[in-house]
Amino acid sequence: MRILIVLYRLAVSLWFGGAALFTFVLTPTLFRNEMRDVAGRIVGLLFPGYFRWGLACGVVALIARAIVRGYFLTTSSAIIVVMLILCSVQAFVIEPRAAELKRKIGSFEQTSKDDPLRQEFSKLHGVSAGCNLLVIVGGATLVALF
Repeated sequence: MRILIVLYRLAVSLWFGGAALFTFVLTPTLFRNEMRDVAGRIVGLLFPGYFRWGLACGVVALIARAIVRGYFLTTSSAIIVVMLILCSVQAFVIEPRAAELKRKIGSFEQTSKDDPLRQEFSKLHGVSAGCNLLVIVGGATLVALF
């Protein structure tokens, strides 16, 4: 059982740490040091792996938690389920639509902020950013509950 507790903690820590690093270090650094279109392309290339990472860590954490604590719902399990739902929405709904919009827009540097496609992209970006921050808050809460 001890190995499952370690696996749970490791999965949560890697998920939370990866999300925090990507959100607060990697992405701002790219946008600060590269042209907007280049930074956006790089981040767009990383998103599928980022979301797969979160989903994999979440599934491992949930399974380890369920085996250790039994299959009844705990606060930690509920937080993980919400985080997995948010990550799934980002991976399977928001990101594909945002990628499609980015292809249609072409260049954010040359397309007006009033363009309907950019406005739709901005809305999706806002929803995705909100989901991402909630995942980070959930991860921080899980770490605090260790």
